[in-house]
Amino acid sequence: MSNPDLRYSCQIALPGFSASAQKLLQQAKVLIVGAGGLGCPSAQYLTSTGVGTIGIADFDTVSESNLHRQILYTPADIGQEKAILACMRLQAQNPGVKLVPYTEKITSTNVLDIVNQYDIVVDGTDNFETRYLLNDACVLSSKPLVYGAIYQFEGQVAVWNVKCKDDQRTPNYRDLFPKVDATQIPNCAEGGVIPTLAGIIGCMQANEVIKYITQTGELLAGKVLIFDAQSMQSRIIKIGSVTQTNIRRLTQTVSTPTITAEELKARLQKNDIELVDVRTEQERDAYDIGGTHIPLDELESYLPFFTSTTTKVLYCATGIRSAEAVKLIMKMMPEADVLSLKGGLKGYI
Repeated sequence: MSNPDLRYSCQIALPGFSASAQKLLQQAKVLIVGAGGLGCPSAQYLTSTGVGTIGIADFDTVSESNLHRQILYTPADIGQEKAILACMRLQAQNPGVKLVPYTEKITSTNVLDIVNQYDIVVDGTDNFETRYLLNDACVLSSKPLVYGAIYQFEGQVAVWNVKCKDDQRTPNYRDLFPKVDATQIPNCAEGGVIPTLAGIIGCMQANEVIKYITQTGELLAGKVLIFDAQSMQSRIIKIGSVTQTNIRRLTQTVSTPTITAEELKARLQKNDIELVDVRTEQERDAYDIGGTHIPLDELESYLPFFTSTTTKVLYCATGIRSAEAVKLIMKMMPEADVLSLKGGLKGYI
């Protein structure tokens, strides 16, 4: 049987840590949303540190392209649910920790119920819609949120919505980024990411969680740490003074109308839709499935094209840019009949 006193002896011996800090860890409940490049190392170190309860939320399954940076999985795991696998591997690492998998997608209908069960949330997601959703849920629930982001060779870490004096809280994600044009920002699958960066930033996120729970060190609250993996340099940018707790009027997230690859193939046989490729010219030259080519950065110039009664199906590599394009069109032309190809060409081929 594992000996907790021996297992955690090195961290208990730290100056200012002690057995009382370890007890705080044991009593803590941490939710990690996203069991990918950031979530895997965060979860591993929070588990090894002895956090009492760790929730792992991810509705995705393991794919081969995940393996270079998502270190909890093996080739034999391809096609299996990440949350279930992660909890199984972490439980073997530390049987004394309670691990709770969530395999359903985090949405506006369940996010508050899940977040309210935990003391602090780790954002290991890779899309802006879920980032804003988590941020807003943490603001409404008065929970701190540990932010992490990676792209190519650069990573970012911050802690949002930490309680200060007089019921004030430190800035949250919306304070720094009131609105992000996700259509202009490629994801890791499209722009690439060095795998070691995921480990570095994920470990930094775990470190912030440990500091928060044990009340040791200085949190990255009210500031953002930016790390460059090529130069191995980092800098911290302050993002403003404490803001008043603001329970916003949050509107329910509007779902983007989509069409699956199977549905699209059936509709193409009926010849009752039009395809629109929103990728770059270079991407289209490499491969396309036909249709009109309207690059995303030129979309607003072609809005009259979407006034016809024919359904338009927009597509890109992964479905992210086409979904944002659909949102943009619907914002300017609510009557437009537009759909985004779910999963993009990756799911169509």
